[in-house]
Amino acid sequence: MPSPSVDPVELPAPWRDAAVTVVLPTYNESANLPTLVEALLALPLPNLSILVVDDNSPDGTGKVADELSATHGRITVAHRSRKEGLGRAYVDGMTRALDAGAEYVVQMDADLSHPPEFVPQMLGTLLSTRAGVVIGSRYVPGGSLASEWGMDRRLLSGWANFYVETLLRMRIRDVTAGYKLWARETLLDIGLHRIHSNGYSFQVEMNFLAVRRGHKVVEIPIHFEERQLGSSKMTLGVKLESVKVPFQLRWRHRRV
Repeated sequence: MPSPSVDPVELPAPWRDAAVTVVLPTYNESANLPTLVEALLALPLPNLSILVVDDNSPDGTGKVADELSATHGRITVAHRSRKEGLGRAYVDGMTRALDAGAEYVVQMDADLSHPPEFVPQMLGTLLSTRAGVVIGSRYVPGGSLASEWGMDRRLLSGWANFYVETLLRMRIRDVTAGYKLWARETLLDIGLHRIHSNGYSFQVEMNFLAVRRGHKVVEIPIHFEERQLGSSKMTLGVKLESVKVPFQLRWRHRRV
């Protein structure tokens, strides 16, 4: 699937003026981070900044991030003392981004699975639809998965979405997606301090709270790439949390 292209000359003021912060949680992504940063900074969004949230990566990702920050003024780095999970890193990074004045916050993986070229399209979609969050979706018409994904991974991902939707009824096709663009007001209304999840179930919890608070959720199709370097962070504990969290959310909010 071809990536969308946007001519910087044709960008209207809402794009040019938007204060967008991309939050990148990292753990052992030293090989991928420079490539991703270069691609993000090349986007026709002059007010885009990058916040790298590193969980004390033993492969030196934090040092690589510091070097990139010293070279590019639009990059800042938050060093965390230990690995506490994707959810904790996002809560930390998003909170910092909001405190620094971000109007829009992008969350995306640092392993190059989320093509950065879609960020302007996600921003334009949010601006035109007045959505609270735009999801880069693998499972709406036009979305696609990397050809390297085997049938077992496709079935597991499809089952996870079916499982969560059956329990929580959010009417989101890719409820476990990790590529999103949030409006500042939505994040403030949700209240990041209310997030309990540590692992990938963070994605489900954020979606659920946005829907419960009445925010509009829009999905646009993306192509999900396969990681080329490094290794997946999906552990047994993360998988177990992903099974448990939808039940907890349903129970916790049953009377709300």
